Amino acid sequence: MNKLTLTPNFGADADAFYAELIAAQAGLSDEAAADWLARLTLILCNHIGDREVLRQAFAVAHERHD
Repeated sequence: MNKLTLTPNFGADADAFYAELIAAQAGLSDEAAADWLARLTLILCNHIGDREVLRQAFAVAHERHD
């Protein structure tokens, strides 16, 4: 079974990545930003392709949301 990586994995570029993520949504309405984020999520889930890892991610997302 593959394991979901939960430790920081961006190295010294974590702040730059976050800035790019925010910039990619600049100028979008809340609804358009939500649509963009949903499309990005599906693209990345497809790229990961490991359903067990994705199930782990879903569970962690729920835990951290509650």
